[in-house]
Amino acid sequence: MTHALTFEILARSPDCSARRGRVTTLHGSFDTPAFMPVGTRGSVKGILPHMVASTGAQILLNNTYHLLLRPGPELVATMGGVHRFMSWNGPILTDSGGYQAYSMADMNAVDDDGVTFKSIVDGSMIRMTPEESIRVQNLLGPDIIMAFDDCPPPIQQSGDPASAESAGTDPRLSRVLRRDKVVDHVARVKVANERTVRWLERCKAAHARTHEQSLFGIVQGGTDMSARTWCAEQITNIELPGYAIGGVAVGEGPDEIAAVVRHTAPLLPDTKPRYLMGVGYERDLLTAVRAGVDMFDCVLPTRNGRNANAFTPHGQIRLRNAKYAQDAGPIDETCDCPACRPAAHAMRGPGGIDLPHFSRGYIRHLFMAGEMLGPILVTLHNLRHFQRFMADVRATIPTGDWPALLARWPAAAG
Repeated sequence: MTHALTFEILARSPDCSARRGRVTTLHGSFDTPAFMPVGTRGSVKGILPHMVASTGAQILLNNTYHLLLRPGPELVATMGGVHRFMSWNGPILTDSGGYQAYSMADMNAVDDDGVTFKSIVDGSMIRMTPEESIRVQNLLGPDIIMAFDDCPPPIQQSGDPASAESAGTDPRLSRVLRRDKVVDHVARVKVANERTVRWLERCKAAHARTHEQSLFGIVQGGTDMSARTWCAEQITNIELPGYAIGGVAVGEGPDEIAAVVRHTAPLLPDTKPRYLMGVGYERDLLTAVRAGVDMFDCVLPTRNGRNANAFTPHGQIRLRNAKYAQDAGPIDETCDCPACRPAAHAMRGPGGIDLPHFSRGYIRHLFMAGEMLGPILVTLHNLRHFQRFMADVRATIPTGDWPALLARWPAAAG
């Protein structure tokens, strides 16, 4: 067993499976339940590392697929690994690159050995196998690496004619939908599960830095609970430092996500970190925390921030709307981020005078004028929003006072 990661459970909720804990890696610790901001290409877009840390983030996620394509894992390794490369000295997790290879490439072919895909950077053909995914992640040097798995498309993409409309909201899903043939979804999930287990065994055998990096296995199975049970049993039979629930943020609705997570989380070892991949709305986070999940990531805070969509305890607000043109208030009165409360971050004007908040009207102007400060401010706000929410969740776990939490964060009620 690797010594690169330890997990300590500090408190449990009296009325559900939620637990508060701490994960320790060679690059420091992070409190759980934890929300990981996504630094896809080794950068949280537009935000300096110390600013990301100031929002309360303790661990970041990098994307193996994008770093493989550019600048390449060998270069990152030469530069000292992802921590030094991006000037982040806290824990980092990398995904395996599999999902992006399936969903983002304009052309791919999946077989029992791996996936061949066309690079979105230069059009070259790239072969990704479990061994190659681990080799790349070993070179990148994060603290937690993910197994290469086979994530099947959701059921509506396997033959439902109405799926085009539902997939249209996510360009990644639309690309998958256009490419997929009508298939037997049950058979596709079975194949994916069997590949995922075989590929995990290959990933573990290929992992060359077990004393520095911790490999997590991933449970697949779509929305088929029996398939989830089978996959969880097989994956957890392979001794690893942690385990993840995959394939629940690729088109499913919140009720389906909740059902899968409530079924799958208890099947994972109680003493190991449990990671729900790619889930990010407050209602989904809270549901998963109460089911016993410890780690989360999502692009929502940053992607929405760059598009003028700000999260608040009462739900999102779209700052491009004309009704905010003369709104003098902050994004969120309760928030202490640099946009809502600059003085809390020692941001002062001439003569040392504390700066007032950046108004909704001003931020709207920045977006309408194409000024980069707008996306920066809303991204910082959204990152802080999610870290504040998770801190409140952690504080609530020992007491079990979930109604009081929902009173403070009504958006988490769904």
